[in-house]
Amino acid sequence: MSTVKRSVGPSPGTDGLSPADREGWARTYEETKYSELPWFSSRASPFLVRAVAAHWLAPRVRVLDVGCGAGTNVLWLAKHGFPAVGVDVAPAAIAAARARARALRRTPEFVEGEATRLPFRRSDFGAVLDFGCFHTLPLPLRQKYSAEVARVLLPGGCFLLSWIGREEVRRYGPHHRPSLAEVTNVFESRFLFASVEFHPSNRRGAWATPGGALALYTARLLRRRTPQPPPR
Repeated sequence: MSTVKRSVGPSPGTDGLSPADREGWARTYEETKYSELPWFSSRASPFLVRAVAAHWLAPRVRVLDVGCGAGTNVLWLAKHGFPAVGVDVAPAAIAAARARARALRRTPEFVEGEATRLPFRRSDFGAVLDFGCFHTLPLPLRQKYSAEVARVLLPGGCFLLSWIGREEVRRYGPHHRPSLAEVTNVFESRFLFASVEFHPSNRRGAWATPGGALALYTARLLRRRTPQPPPR
């Protein structure tokens, strides 16, 4: 298994998760087997599979999965020839992902780190994935997260984002479900929205949980090459 040896991003400060939040995520993976967590899937995200088939990700582009959990999407990318890296705040999630990689004899990188303090250089990746991290972040950290993704992503690079939307009213899923307007407010200054789709809970692609499939949004964003034009 290769290890990451590179300069890190911003130094720790008040722009990251609280100690209680970090401890909560650590306990989640320590106390429950990863395969029993409601968001775990042994199959890659249908959105990711479709994105690769549609050539939204350039061949062999370096890809980062933020909030990678036990590493399913990263392992799938590695199988299909992408230099893939997963990052997660939970040490036990990273340990599980590395163990799965060893069992499959694959060598993607898995790194412990926070979404708002990504331990990577500027423009280190040609594509970034987030299939369940953004919607769990505390509201005050979401602009910082947007800035971090933009920092590590090459200009013009693809950012695939999926989140449980406000339309999902059942108790499963994150406490705060962002509206499309909220997501646009967080990301639009740094990214172009190339496409956005809504997936009702009864349609393929929705998020499966013990309480049933959850309604979600998927979006393909592109890192802006130039600053967002001012209002006219």
